[in-house]
Amino acid sequence: MILLWGVSSDGPLAAAQAALARRGAPVFHVDQRRTAETALDLRLDASGLSGELRVGPDRCALAEIVGVYVRSYGTSTLLDPDADAALVAHATGLEAAIQEFLDVTPAKLVNPAAAMATNGSKPYQAALIARRGFRTPQTLVTTDPAAAAAFRARHGAVIYKSVSGVRSIVSRLTDDDLDRLDDIAWCPTQFQAHVPGRDFRVHVVGERLFTCEIATEADDYRYAHRQDLPVSITEGRLPEAVAERCLRLAADLGLAFAGIDLRRTPDGDWCCFEVNPSPAFTYYESLTGLPIAEAVADLLIAGSPARGPGRSRRKLTAQ
Repeated sequence: MILLWGVSSDGPLAAAQAALARRGAPVFHVDQRRTAETALDLRLDASGLSGELRVGPDRCALAEIVGVYVRSYGTSTLLDPDADAALVAHATGLEAAIQEFLDVTPAKLVNPAAAMATNGSKPYQAALIARRGFRTPQTLVTTDPAAAAAFRARHGAVIYKSVSGVRSIVSRLTDDDLDRLDDIAWCPTQFQAHVPGRDFRVHVVGERLFTCEIATEADDYRYAHRQDLPVSITEGRLPEAVAERCLRLAADLGLAFAGIDLRRTPDGDWCCFEVNPSPAFTYYESLTGLPIAEAVADLLIAGSPARGPGRSRRKLTAQ
């Protein structure tokens, strides 16, 4: 059994579910929009893992799950602001209980919460990336406007973006922005020396690589339309050494599935900006035809060896 956790309208989750259906794989979907109908009973003792998930009349034995694809959203982002207190308490408890199950299941997780957490701090993740031999941009994280101005004076072309795992638009720091620098006193901001070159998005799925080459003059190709600039995304190729480095990087981070953002500089060096632990791969798949969803389905079906007895031996119930 393959467990899917997320909302049915999520593109990557829907693509993976369709690929699993083409393979005839049994799937149990815990749709976060059906929280009120969902319950989990989890037991872990000397005899092993047992219990079940229930969504409405449908049931899934936890011991039968061999793979889990996690595309969950925070409970607070899905509930109506006027939801009653009982539903909020149920949803919060259910989310915690499902995560407890993911912590102890021997199933293949795409991806474990602990592995995904490295993306919560861009500087921390950059340090891990550098250990794998990738170049990373010169970076400053600060709340000091003077330090930001000095960083720009030293490097010339500079971009800024979020320091956390929350998606932000990568933007060039211009002269017009200097009058707004005092605002960073209230929000730690990441500044980086601009790295010229061609962008590549590499999806690592287990031991498989799917490479996209991106041609654009935009500061952030995902939002090229905001600068009225064209973007072209095609299937790309990596040097063997760089491909191997990507595989090792994902493995070192504990990610069975990852989206790695690279840039090839004019002198042939490879700079790595970040590793996305929950990539929205359908954007790239739709433009290139690369079978990423099929690879994710294969990864889930293959399952994984047992990961050990877990952290606790107690009954956890969310109803």
